[in-house]
Amino acid sequence: MNNDLSMSLLVVEDSKETRKLYQFYLQDEPYNVTYVKNGVDALEYLKTQVPNGIILDLNLPDINGMEILKYINEQKLHCAVIVATAQDSVEIVVAAMRYQAYDFIVKPFDEPRLLVTLRNALQHQRLVSTVDYYKQKFERTEFYGFIGASPPMQAIYQIIENAAPSKATIFITGETGTGKELCAKAIHQHSPRKDKPFIVINCAAIPKDLMESEIFGHVKGAFTGAMRERKGAAQQADGGSLFLDEICELDLDLQTKLLRFIQTSSIQKVGSNKTEKVNVRFICATNRDPLVEMQEGRFREDLYYRLHVIPIVLPPLRERKGDILLLAKYFLNKYSQEEQKSFIGFSPETENILLNYVWKGNVRQLQNIIRNIVVLNKGKQVTPAMLPHPISPFLKKFSKLNNNDLEYDTVYPKSQSSSTNQPENLIRPLKEVEKEAILQAIDLCNGNVSKAAILLGINPSTIYRKRQSWSQESYN
Repeated sequence: MNNDLSMSLLVVEDSKETRKLYQFYLQDEPYNVTYVKNGVDALEYLKTQVPNGIILDLNLPDINGMEILKYINEQKLHCAVIVATAQDSVEIVVAAMRYQAYDFIVKPFDEPRLLVTLRNALQHQRLVSTVDYYKQKFERTEFYGFIGASPPMQAIYQIIENAAPSKATIFITGETGTGKELCAKAIHQHSPRKDKPFIVINCAAIPKDLMESEIFGHVKGAFTGAMRERKGAAQQADGGSLFLDEICELDLDLQTKLLRFIQTSSIQKVGSNKTEKVNVRFICATNRDPLVEMQEGRFREDLYYRLHVIPIVLPPLRERKGDILLLAKYFLNKYSQEEQKSFIGFSPETENILLNYVWKGNVRQLQNIIRNIVVLNKGKQVTPAMLPHPISPFLKKFSKLNNNDLEYDTVYPKSQSSSTNQPENLIRPLKEVEKEAILQAIDLCNGNVSKAAILLGINPSTIYRKRQSWSQESYN
């Protein structure tokens, strides 16, 4: 992305007379030229900076110029090299081109020959640099923890890059499992605040009566159990970023106090009459539609417009199908290393199934499925038989749709494979499917409820609560 005014040029030439000739020919050219007399000085220069172009003499007093060209090629230095030699031989030309020299000039040469060759070389280098720049910027497969090369994700990366340096509030929306917290972290890490705290408050996970204290802090004795003064998330994030996840779960009364905080940059701890200034960058997220929440009175209109400055809508996995296998392979490699398994890929049938499955839980669901496979199976390739619930019931339907002869086991009893198409014969109650999936997971994990919960993507307390309800139903 350079122009001629910023083009740098290194001339490696031991002859004093030839260096003077270069200076005369280049005196009116808009290049920043550095001259060195030998190969050692040239290599030292290249270790600290890479010029856009090099004019390289092969017959140097200390080392052969071809060694410098070889070094440039091995180190993958992005510069256009013009070889200058008094020997007009095919062998030298072939050797120079093998090491990616752009062109060569035979001594003695005149001014037009040098300038035309040099301008062509630098123009070529500019084009190469431009292509590399746009490839790096618009064909990225990873970005601050995100995995994805699809156009929707390239757009997200660009928005993050543009929005991160600003102080403006970011409002992230997207379905569960699309990476809203990852997006918030990426914004923080790409911002001038990256060395300051990134504090997360999950508005759905903290009880209503504790939320004000969690955000603003409290003084000693503010309420029963407040044994000492405590900093809230706002003070902890001072100078950095405060991420309010699931913002639409916030109580209306607290939304009023949050609005005042955003407007004044001042907080008041619970139980205190003193206000304190803090400097935070607000990032918030929700898996709901904030406009609907506002229209139905659950979210303050003035708070919505105060927060909704730069919206980022994360695409669901079904809108970025080109990333499914990229993500699956990334997770497979990651968890195979963690679990010391030997998986290296997916069978073609498995890849086809993954591409056609509807990922309602998005990336998080795919991640949990791959982890389940790695933990509970062995092998080099992931086969369809290794795919767990809820993909397993999908396999038989998928194989019929594709008119193939593959037979896949599902979690359904064989008696369910009725020839009738009546819904009552094909659909089981959700409670039964859920119970069977949980019990199967516990059994596969040898009774380890915590491990089963992780693989199912739920909280262990959920399993204990479900088992208790099943026991009460049996008792009744």
